[in-house]
Amino acid sequence: MSNYPATPHINVTDEIGFGKTVLMPGDPLRAKFIAENFLENPVLVNNVRGVQGHTGWYKGVKVSVMASGMGMPAIGIYSHELFNFFGVENIIRVGSAGSIQDHINLYDIVIAQGACTDSNWASQFHLPGTFAPIADYTLLSEAVKAAQANGATYHVGNVNSSDVFYGDHAGVPEGLDSVYGLKKMGVMALEMEAAALYMNAARYGKRGLCICTISDHVLKGVETTAAERQTAFTQMMKVALDVAVAMENK
Repeated sequence: MSNYPATPHINVTDEIGFGKTVLMPGDPLRAKFIAENFLENPVLVNNVRGVQGHTGWYKGVKVSVMASGMGMPAIGIYSHELFNFFGVENIIRVGSAGSIQDHINLYDIVIAQGACTDSNWASQFHLPGTFAPIADYTLLSEAVKAAQANGATYHVGNVNSSDVFYGDHAGVPEGLDSVYGLKKMGVMALEMEAAALYMNAARYGKRGLCICTISDHVLKGVETTAAERQTAFTQMMKVALDVAVAMENK
């Protein structure tokens, strides 16, 4: 049994609870893979709706990994509950993204300094103008150090967090297509969660970061397989885990 509160989406089943830092892949199977292959003595601490959360030890530090599901509403729910009810200070999204820049290739790592979005997520905060969702600088700087130490090919900059996976681009001239617009503004890649994570972290005084591996190139039409997206992005996982270790006393 656990002394943690039960929320609608998280029911901690072991006293170990959550670490200070939680890695959040979208896929529950990727969460399971990280726990089983990188953490010592991992314990399943949440399985509500099959959204697995695991806690174990990495280089002597208690670290958790839990799936977020797909999209901003999903990561918005889980980050809200983790930040507000379970003592989590840092959430690092680890996932896949589609490159829209010619020089960013399959398996490169993108570290999202900022997250543009077509979502209306910010409206709930009743803000004037446009809010700029950005990563926590300490997490970001530690991720750059970890990427360098792991010999990763990495890029730091903006991503675009979209509510739409199957965008309708039929008949839209290239000059008016939103993907080309994002490309010309230097946005690195497309994904679906970072902006909501960054806004929730800002709202609750916590820290958020998104680290993604390039799984496909939107404009070149090349992609990795579903199996590779579950298990092959190990360099990104090591980078995020090293950040978790670095953040333990910060």
